[in-house]
Amino acid sequence: MMMMMMMMMMMMMMMMMMMMMMMMIMMMIMMMMMMMMMMMMMRRRRRRTRRRRRRRRRRRRRRRRRRRRRRRRRRRRRRRRRRRRRRRRRRRRRMMMMMMMMMMMMIMITIVIFIFYYYCYY
Repeated sequence: MMMMMMMMMMMMMMMMMMMMMMMMIMMMIMMMMMMMMMMMMMRRRRRRTRRRRRRRRRRRRRRRRRRRRRRRRRRRRRRRRRRRRRRRRRRRRRMMMMMMMMMMMMIMITIVIFIFYYYCYY
């Protein structure tokens, strides 16, 4: 009877562990998806607002001000844009790396927990 009870307990514990692991993994995936969605939304919003504002300003300036000033400003704007694009790419890569690292860490932690439980049982 005692043996049976022990076995049952073991099984129950194992099942619980498995369920917990599954839940953790699911939560992680959901969090990742949410983060990605948020990032995408933020990027899209920023881009749209900036583009619209720039276009409006350009048109107004062209009408009001002299030819000489126009040329200089165009060049400056182009340089700024290039720099911004590069920075964005770097940020994306860093974010991707960070996400990957987080995933790896979580996976490692879960594996370690599993191993510890097995050692405790056997």
